[in-house]
Amino acid sequence: MNGHFLSLQGETTSAYAEVVAILQPQYARIEMDDHDLRSQSDGAAEDAALVAAALRDVNEFEKLVMRYEAPLLRYILRISSLSRADAQDVLQEVFIKTWLNLNDYQPDLPFRSWIYRIAHNTLISTVRKRSARGIDKTVELDVTLFDLPSEELGLADELDCKHRAKHVKNVLQMLPLPYREVLILRYLEGHDYDAISDILRKPPGTIATLIHRAKKMFQQHWERSHPHSHP
Repeated sequence: MNGHFLSLQGETTSAYAEVVAILQPQYARIEMDDHDLRSQSDGAAEDAALVAAALRDVNEFEKLVMRYEAPLLRYILRISSLSRADAQDVLQEVFIKTWLNLNDYQPDLPFRSWIYRIAHNTLISTVRKRSARGIDKTVELDVTLFDLPSEELGLADELDCKHRAKHVKNVLQMLPLPYREVLILRYLEGHDYDAISDILRKPPGTIATLIHRAKKMFQQHWERSHPHSHP
């Protein structure tokens, strides 16, 4: 795997370094190379073409839904304590809002950032409403949401990875939502700082500060929860 999830000053335990590395998928590197930039550019161009087609023909909107359904559902589940059924309700609302506002979409903002912003706003609104009504509850998250791709893993390695992923999931759930979300957007969803700034509508400097604080918070919770853990 290229890189580590956290850039920490000083020495960390090898166990901690191994565990936090789980949070960064093999395809998401801190420093992007030319291939990464081309892939992002190609994805943005494809999104622009799909948006243009959807604006001409409502039936074409389904292609945008198919493109973003799985990643947005995974994002909603990762940062919330919603059940899968409730998360799917949120996702449906996201796509309804996306369609209703598609004419107002400005291409100077990447569509991926725009639809993630809608998902973020919709989820935050849902969480606040549920909290106000006293119906928010914690559910057991699917640990596979925090897995790395396992095509090249042997059985023993895969079981070990799932075990560590469960610990990582538990520690992430200890973080307040704003800190949990920036870590997930950056290292599990693969957004760069500018995209996270667009999604959350916060200045890039604020995003950098949030991520820095979230890293430290994750480290502190990890070390308290797993003082003798060896992934």
